[in-house]
Amino acid sequence: MELPVELPSLLEEWKTAETVAFALLGSYARGDAGPHSDVDVVRFVDDDKREDEARTFLVGDSIGRTRGNENVGDRYSPQPWLVVRSTVTPNQVESWFSEPGQAVNIIVGLRDGRALWDPHGLFAAIQQRAEEFKWTETLQDKADHLAGKELVGWIEEAHKGLEGLQRNDTGRLLNARFGLSWGLAWVMRLHRGVFATSDNTFFSDVIKEVGPETRWAKLLHQAFGIPTGAENDSYSLREEVTSGLLLYCETFSLLKESLPLDDVLLIEATVQRIHRELEREAMAADEGL
Repeated sequence: MELPVELPSLLEEWKTAETVAFALLGSYARGDAGPHSDVDVVRFVDDDKREDEARTFLVGDSIGRTRGNENVGDRYSPQPWLVVRSTVTPNQVESWFSEPGQAVNIIVGLRDGRALWDPHGLFAAIQQRAEEFKWTETLQDKADHLAGKELVGWIEEAHKGLEGLQRNDTGRLLNARFGLSWGLAWVMRLHRGVFATSDNTFFSDVIKEVGPETRWAKLLHQAFGIPTGAENDSYSLREEVTSGLLLYCETFSLLKESLPLDDVLLIEATVQRIHRELEREAMAADEGL
């Protein structure tokens, strides 16, 4: 894949005394980048105190080098690269292999990565660890503990969803929809150890793992407002949140035996409340007909 011609000089500019390697991750490393894909550059340092926030750069718009220039009529449309540089410390690298919430997001990306500057073979060693990585019982225990905490954390969104349905409150429904779709997809990814091919494939990856014909998968589609059948169905915000509430219950049903007891008691009370309130709403709707 074509990369910005300025990238080598940028790497030289970004080198510090602590820098030990640069690597390319994401779509450009995989070879499936499109005209709007960003260039993900990771700078590895050997000092845990040198952590730095990710920085974003537009490359090519003011230096005279652009990609995919198009003439639309008489209008000139430059397409600069969006380059995202992140800095990773030794402790962060270790967390990739010891924390399930990070492993599911980074391992496949490391396997697909490409060294840009690696004089001492540091990135090559990290990439080899990623190739040999196994999902162990220890990681599974950590994942289930974290999944329980996540489900407890989304109780507030479940309550917002119930209150939003009762009041027909758009703000509450929108707040609830996020946790009851993205949040619950993340819970299942943790529990099942679903390694995302990229951050753009999390949905298809988790659906494939759980099973596209399962009730959980169908509810996830509906919580996101994605049609599940041959017809181009559409869902209202209320329907999406209702599906998300049912998805919360279904997620708990599938994970219950794996979660810490303290979390189970809290989540179970929420599940009972969801069922009770949705049944009440259904009865009220029937009476109103």
